[in-house]
Amino acid sequence: MRRFGTQGRVYPDRHYVVSRTEEIADFIHRLKDGRYVVLFAPRQTGKTTFFRLALDTLIATSSIYFPIQLNFEAYKNLSVPDFYAAFYKRVRKEIEKVFQKREQLPDETLASFLNDAKFTNHISMMEFFEQFDDFLESQHSGEKVILIIDEFDGIPQTVLGDFLHSLRDIYLSDERRCPHSVGIVGVKSIAQLNYDRSVSPFNIQDEFHLPNFTHQQVQELFGQYTDEVRQTFAPEVIRALHRQTAGQPFLVNRFAQILTEELDIPRTKTITMAHFVKAHTMLLEEENVNLTHLLTNIRRDPRFENLLMRIVSYQRGVQFNLRNVSLKKVYGLESLGTSLIC
Repeated sequence: MRRFGTQGRVYPDRHYVVSRTEEIADFIHRLKDGRYVVLFAPRQTGKTTFFRLALDTLIATSSIYFPIQLNFEAYKNLSVPDFYAAFYKRVRKEIEKVFQKREQLPDETLASFLNDAKFTNHISMMEFFEQFDDFLESQHSGEKVILIIDEFDGIPQTVLGDFLHSLRDIYLSDERRCPHSVGIVGVKSIAQLNYDRSVSPFNIQDEFHLPNFTHQQVQELFGQYTDEVRQTFAPEVIRALHRQTAGQPFLVNRFAQILTEELDIPRTKTITMAHFVKAHTMLLEEENVNLTHLLTNIRRDPRFENLLMRIVSYQRGVQFNLRNVSLKKVYGLESLGTSLIC
C-alpha cells in the first residue's frame, strides 16, 4: 500500500502523488522550446519530485531528447579544478546510465571520447558539450541534450560566474546548441547567490513558478488514498486542510500522515473535522526541523519577526509580494513555516 510522503523525493509506486498535469505540460513545453529554465523555491515544496516526473514524462513521450540529471548539493566547498573534475564524472555517469536504460552500449567512438574527455574549466566544459552534440547528431538522429541541475545553490562561488556565462554563451549561439535546454533547480535564486556584478550573467533565464496545491489537487491526492483504502474524508476536512496549509505540499502530506497513520482512526470510519482538529494540534506542537530552521533565522534578524507579525495581523496585514526583498528572504527560509503560521 502506498502512503503520504514527507521525507525527500516522492515516488509514484510508493507514495500518493499529485499529478500536476498542467504544470508538467508547461515545463515540458519550455524544455522542448530550448529555453533555459530556472525553478527556485523553498525546500519541501516538491521541486525535485516535480522536475523528475516532468523529465520522465518527456522521455516517455519523445525519443529525441537525451537527459542528463545532476545534483550540485555536495559541491559547495570544492575548488575550481575539483568541481569540474567531479562535474565531469557525474556527467559521464549519467550519459552511461541513459545507454543502460536503453539496453545499449556506447559505440567505440563515443566510449573513446568519454574516456579521453576532461573538464578542467568552463571552456573545456563548453567544448565537451559541443563535441558530444556532434556525436549525437551524426550517430543518433540528432538527439537533443536536456541538462537538469538540482540543488544548484551548491555550486562553488568561485565557479558561479564563469559557469553561468558559459551557459549564456551556448544559449545565444546561432548554431545548434548543446545543451538544447537547461533546467536549474534550487532554493536561492541566481540573484541571491551573491553574484556581485552590475550585469546578470544569466539574463536569458526563463523563470518557472511551481505553485502550491490547489483545492482540487488536494482532493485528487486524498482521493487516491480513498480509492486504495476505502476510507473517506468529510468534504469540510479537505477544505479546512487546504485553507490552513495554503496547499503547501509538505504540510498537506504531513496532515495526511497524521490523519491516516497516527490517530488510529478505524478505516471503516469517515475522517471528520474532530479528527482534523486533533491533527492540527499535533502538527503545531510537534518538533519539526523546517519550523525550527525558520524560527532560528527569524531570531537572527528582527526584521523577519516584525514582518511576519504584520503579515498575520488581520487588521493591518502586509500584501505578499516577492518583489519585496524582505518578504522574498522570509519566503526563501521555509515556505511551509510561513504557510502554517499564516
